[in-house]
Amino acid sequence: MHFRYDSAMKCLIRTDGGARGNPGPAGIGVVVENAETGEVLERHAKYLGHTTNNQAEYQAVVLGLQRCRDLGATEVEVVGDSELIIRQLNGEYRVKNQDLAYRYMEIKNLETQIGRVRYRHVRRELNKAADALSNQAMDEGTGIRKSR
Repeated sequence: MHFRYDSAMKCLIRTDGGARGNPGPAGIGVVVENAETGEVLERHAKYLGHTTNNQAEYQAVVLGLQRCRDLGATEVEVVGDSELIIRQLNGEYRVKNQDLAYRYMEIKNLETQIGRVRYRHVRRELNKAADALSNQAMDEGTGIRKSR
């Protein structure tokens, strides 16, 4: 279900990306929440095919920002467990890889469309929902079926 809000909305995005083998089969997980109420608005698990862990991490942020923009958010906080990606997006580290630089610019463009975007690093154990979706995407993409 997709929502569109008329008034200014604040979103919190929990993102994770991973690749088994790095590079290898990769997937992303994104949880979009209303930052004011904590309500989960959307969950995404997407298989990316063969790519690197860092590419997956960046693509998770891109998807999350795109969804928040489409929902009408004017303020977004991105929470992720990749210290490298968060520090790059906060301007603390340079982006040296050309492929990642493309994703970085894509994110900076989305920032201008949204308004205010902040990035916060958390430990992996505090990012379980996005991590689970990322692993689900990799499992489904590679044909792994887990019993529940």
